[in-house]
Amino acid sequence: MSLTEIAALLGLNLALIVAVMVALWGLSLRLKDVSFIDGVWPLGMLMLALVTFARTDGDATRKWLLLWLVAVWALRLGWHLLSRWRRHGADNRYVEIVENQERTKGWSFGKTALLFVFLPQAVLSWLTSLPVQLGQVAFEPQVGWIGWTGAVLAVVGIGFESIGDAQLAAFKRDPKNKGQVLDTGLWRWTRHPNYFGDACVWWGLYLIAAETGPGLWSVAGPLFLTFTLTRWSGIGITETASKKSKPGYEDYVRRTSAFIPWPPKKG
Repeated sequence: MSLTEIAALLGLNLALIVAVMVALWGLSLRLKDVSFIDGVWPLGMLMLALVTFARTDGDATRKWLLLWLVAVWALRLGWHLLSRWRRHGADNRYVEIVENQERTKGWSFGKTALLFVFLPQAVLSWLTSLPVQLGQVAFEPQVGWIGWTGAVLAVVGIGFESIGDAQLAAFKRDPKNKGQVLDTGLWRWTRHPNYFGDACVWWGLYLIAAETGPGLWSVAGPLFLTFTLTRWSGIGITETASKKSKPGYEDYVRRTSAFIPWPPKKG
């Protein structure tokens, strides 16, 4: 594909995800809740991968590898997050965002939901998923050792994230653990195994894409995701809430790695 064709592909993909998010914004107006956006986030990236798959003629092995890996990741995570939303209702993080804008700026629920949640999520999901868009464009070369290494890393990430989510869900199901800190299993080695697994998935997908010229430029996707998870809306927001609700969380922070799995500190 020429640069013009690639630009047109990315532009149409961006327009599509914006249109989908605007439609979901309309749903949020009826529900008076935006919390389902977390479950929609991975499914939107799968949609972009599928649309790109249908409109490109890149290397078939690379295209199928990218599509299957993002499909497994997105369907598992989307189901997990949407199920959690259905069980527990509105997420306090989003409730606070809406209430803060209403209180400080006098914005309505609809305006806040559109400008602070759905439109930004459209752009950010498009950006994060660049590896599964640009990685499907070029016909040459075939998948090499870097790509297959990326596939292994993505599989490890899916497994790591899935196990971490399952361990946390099992911990929360036991009423005796209310207000307690999960520090066993993967959570003994990192305070956020789900975030670490997520990053591994997208760096793995990037390595598959990076063997091609266009795919090499998709590094903005995993870089942004890693920044989001570690510096912006991931660890910071999650840990602020945990420190307020769990008396032992400060000690857990002192002995446990924040992101990359590492043996816990003694003492």
